[in-house]
Amino acid sequence: MTTTGSVSPRRADTRRNHERILAAAAESLRNSDQVSFNAIAKKAEVGVGTVYRHFPTPESLILAVYQREVQHLVDVVPSLLETHTPEQAFRTWTTEHLAHFLMTKRGLANALRAATPSHGELPASTYETLVDAVATLLKANVEAGTVRADLHPETVLRGLGGLLYLDRSGDWKGQTACLTDLLWRGMCDHSD
Repeated sequence: MTTTGSVSPRRADTRRNHERILAAAAESLRNSDQVSFNAIAKKAEVGVGTVYRHFPTPESLILAVYQREVQHLVDVVPSLLETHTPEQAFRTWTTEHLAHFLMTKRGLANALRAATPSHGELPASTYETLVDAVATLLKANVEAGTVRADLHPETVLRGLGGLLYLDRSGDWKGQTACLTDLLWRGMCDHSD
């Protein structure tokens, strides 16, 4: 009997456990840079051995959480473009997703700084993934005629790098809106 097209229950269980571990680790790393495999296993409702099988080192878990969180930033772009104008999609992505990610992931950021010296720099694929998200947003805006066609996604992403300097304990949402407005004005075609 063949099961073409179906996923074995064991493989599905492995994927579920993997995702539960990542979700529990992301929650643990929200404000703390400490990784406790025992605490993560308890939150994920799996054995600690299962956590170690998926992630043999704290560094591998931290990097996987980071990549998962970045992937969420990318995955939201198509739905934003379906439900908003291109300009609103860019602004919403910047203010409600990217800035929120940066402001609520301080523990993860600290854990990454501690984890990456042993692994070198963050995976280049992560940066490329964010560049692709910005490129998708820019393309929609160019097609809508709301921004200049000569913009490079890397340059826009560097401009968004100013979000790293927001004050988490201050009005970071207002600061994000101001930075987004400034960047947007620079992205618009002023030749008219």
